[in-house]
Amino acid sequence: MTAYGVLGAGRQGTATAYDLAAHGGAKRVVVADGRRDAARAAAERVNGLLGREMAEYAEVDASDDRALASFLEPLDAFVCAVPYAFLLPVTRAAISAGTSMVDMGGHTDTVMAQLAMHPEALRAGVAVVPDCGMGPGMNNTLGLYAMELLQGRGMTPRRVHLWDGGLPQDRSGPWGYRLCFNLEGLTNEYDGQALIVRGGRLAHIDTLTELEEVDFEELGTLEAFVTSGGTSTVPFAFEGVLEAYDNKTLRYPGHVAAFKAFKDLGLFGREPIRVGEAEVRPRDFYHALLGPLIETHGLQDVCVLRARAEGEGTEGPAAVVVDMIDRYDPATGFAAMERLTGWHASIMAALIAAGEVPPGVHSLEKAVAASRFMEEVGKRGFTWTERWERG
Repeated sequence: MTAYGVLGAGRQGTATAYDLAAHGGAKRVVVADGRRDAARAAAERVNGLLGREMAEYAEVDASDDRALASFLEPLDAFVCAVPYAFLLPVTRAAISAGTSMVDMGGHTDTVMAQLAMHPEALRAGVAVVPDCGMGPGMNNTLGLYAMELLQGRGMTPRRVHLWDGGLPQDRSGPWGYRLCFNLEGLTNEYDGQALIVRGGRLAHIDTLTELEEVDFEELGTLEAFVTSGGTSTVPFAFEGVLEAYDNKTLRYPGHVAAFKAFKDLGLFGREPIRVGEAEVRPRDFYHALLGPLIETHGLQDVCVLRARAEGEGTEGPAAVVVDMIDRYDPATGFAAMERLTGWHASIMAALIAAGEVPPGVHSLEKAVAASRFMEEVGKRGFTWTERWERG
């Protein structure tokens, strides 16, 4: 039995705590947050869903080194569900405390800095796996799984294309979109450049570009476009191995045009500008206006993921398409985004606790075989389809 922790009692953190308690072989789960009331509410919700007292709560400020050490030291493993700005100091604290760690990431430069801590983690006997969520996270797991399906038929993977997105089931709101994760994270995804493999080499592609339509039988036609962060470190692993590896975000049609206009106007900017007598950071102003329109609680959503892996074998080229669609769960009240993000992280934490991930800092693609991970995904009631295509 494992002593787990979750640092961050937000939506995904609460879903993570529930899965660790329900499926992770936990003897206890401690939910910590700088907001005591939020930590207590998350623990009470988990215990209410379980029908037993499994979750505890603690008030912990992620920027307080002493409080963080006190929280981490009694734990075997924990999931870090706080904004990525805290991830490097929290990773150092985890290694110092001898506590294994998984995080929800979302910022590739931070992941690279964490990977550089591998020698320290190895010496401490601690396993750390960053960037476990829905995207990055589950999207890449599906891509790796599709590659393994090709290899299982004796084929050599050549190209992997990923699509993923979280959408409201009711598309009537502003831009057909509602947010159920950090707003800063959304803007980061829409800003900057995406890292992909193209022509066998690493490439950087501008976000909100390369618009295409993608059809899903249950949802109809969606639009897909380039966003940053979704591929995480996977392109580094497959440069020179695959001809292509890329990821696009899915939204209802018409979404990208509006948000590209916001970006082109300069509203994603971080440098202050003078407006009359005041200095205003454009991104802060943008978030102040946008947040109330798209942020929501109790969202009835649908999350869509697709991985298409193309390969070659003795009988010629073929492809496998793996689709996963998940919806808000009325039984637990968890949104699909909360489940797919939080439970991806909790599955990895449970695999670490079971000794299936060795000490050190490991990128997702190297931590555990995707087919093994998908076994745990299936145990939690998620379903997916696999479709083979010739040529």
